[in-house]
Amino acid sequence: MNGIVIIAHAPLASALRQCVAHVFPDRVGGVQAVDVQAQASTAQSLAQAQEAAAHFGAAPLLLLTDVLGATPCNVARQLQAGRAAQLLAGVNLPMLLRAVTYQHEPLEALAARALQGGTQGVQLLPGA
Repeated sequence: MNGIVIIAHAPLASALRQCVAHVFPDRVGGVQAVDVQAQASTAQSLAQAQEAAAHFGAAPLLLLTDVLGATPCNVARQLQAGRAAQLLAGVNLPMLLRAVTYQHEPLEALAARALQGGTQGVQLLPGA
């Protein structure tokens, strides 16, 4: 099964993982969170991300990050290098819940489903 690692500005990654624990308590073990602290160096954050990824051994990884081009995304890109991993920026709760639901699918299909869940989860709702 694919591992899911959320790498985001603190405390977003942990908060999203807590949401998974609330909705899918039996699946939270398949999700790791790395909160990138403001004062941490990129090297320190990468070490944390590598530790989180090690939880899944050689399993493929879906990496979710918050802001394209920001430090968490850069850390995720470094973690992605040299391993079976897909990286999505712009993580949100609908994306994560979709990913957890389809975590067993092949990595490319999982990434596509997560992306679809994230984009479909953003809607403009008309006022009353």
